[in-house]
Parts: sequence; structure tokens; C-alpha cells
Amino acid sequence: MVLVLSATLADVIVPYDPIRNNVGPNLEGPDGTHLFGTDHFGRDVFSRVVYGARTSLYVGIGATLLGVLAATLLGAVSGYMGAKLDYFVQRFVDLAHAIPPLIFLLGVLLVLGPRTEYVILALGLRTGLSLSRIVRGSVIDIKGEDFVEAARSFGASDARILTFHVLPNIFALIIVLVSTTIGGLIVAEAALSFLGFGVPPPTPSWGGMLSVDGRIYMLAAPWLLAAPAFSLTLVVFATNMFGDALRDELDPRLRSA
Repeated sequence: MVLVLSATLADVIVPYDPIRNNVGPNLEGPDGTHLFGTDHFGRDVFSRVVYGARTSLYVGIGATLLGVLAATLLGAVSGYMGAKLDYFVQRFVDLAHAIPPLIFLLGVLLVLGPRTEYVILALGLRTGLSLSRIVRGSVIDIKGEDFVEAARSFGASDARILTFHVLPNIFALIIVLVSTTIGGLIVAEAALSFLGFGVPPPTPSWGGMLSVDGRIYMLAAPWLLAAPAFSLTLVVFATNMFGDALRDELDPRLRSA
């Protein structure tokens, strides 16, 4: 909730423009005027951290929704249809998995360019391929159930069975995948920004702040490294805990245990 409120109410929360220079002395430590201090351009670090939450939430949720949607479509069709279609889809997924995730993401962004929309596309594509295996396994289990066979015996088409019988039964799984994936994608966006391939400056992002400001001035001004690092750690921990709790609540086997 802190992440969501910080991202949506950033314009109200921050005391300064996050990209405006010389709002205070250069490299000034935290005080009553600048809660997290200032950077080497005199920009308010607190304002940049709050706006960085907006960037992380935008990229994290956007890439997660795109990836889970792609995983649902790819995994459901592959698992339900089986045969040659499933074989070729799984070999394509194996090929994607053979490429290290960071190399895959960097390759996509080298071709498309370092824009926020392309970061979301690259992260969503990689996530969709990875999660499709989980969806496929669940669909394979469900398609052998009696209610699916009953629907097929009444003449229901494959599209109708997938839409009204299979997908509703993996909805809880999809919700869990969304909640547990956001944290990892926020870290992935920070890693890309740290390497200079993520959200382009001057847009504030936690990974960019760690790379440019925090890495260079971490000894002279450690608050430049501590503020985005602590925020990133807290958000990832919170989203992972929320995803675990949601999984325990939605999975009847874990709930009964």
C-alpha cells in the first residue's frame, strides 16, 4: 500500500521537482529540509525516491500483466492442444531458457532502444515464456478431469472448454503468479537501469540512482546509495510476502495444512 500510494500521490507527497537542479546545496546530508539529502546536482533525493516508486510500479505491474497474459495464452493453448503444437511451443520455450535472462533482456533493448515501454515489453516477454510452463502443467492436469470430458461429450468446442471450464479453474494460480512476479520484475528493471539499459534519464528510477549517484558517491555521500537500496529492498520484501500469503490463502491444500 505504501508503494501504491507513493506512486499515485507522488505529485502531492514530494516537496520538490525530482528533476530540478539546485533545490539545495550539492551533496547535502539528510536534514529537516531534505529528508534524504541532495545529490551532486542539488536535486532532492526524497522526491526522486518517491517518483522512483512510480517508475517501479509502472514497469513492474505493466510487465507482470503482459507476462502473465502471454503465459496464460501460451501455456493454456499448448497444454490443452498437446501433440505437435505443444512440442514446438515447448522447444521454443527451451530455446528462450537457454539464453541467460540478463543477456536476453539486454539483447531486446539493444535492438529496440532504452525506452520505458520497451523495458516493459522485454520483461513481459521473458516472464511470459518462463511462466508458461507453470500454466501448461496446470492445464494438463485439469483437461483430464471429468467435467472437461463431460463438456466435450456434449459437443463443446475446444475454445469454449478453454474459456469456460479450464481458465476459471486456474484463475487462483494466475492471481498468485501476478503477486509473486511483481517483486522480481521490479528488481530486473532496477538491474537494467543500473546497467544503463532501463528507464532513460532524467526520469527517476531506483536502479538509475544506484548506478549513477549511489555508485560514484557512495563513500562521500552514502545516503545516495542507502535511500534507493532500502526502498527497493522493502518493496521487494513486501510484494514477496504478499504473494506468499495470497498463495497460502488461495491454495486449499496449503490452507488446510
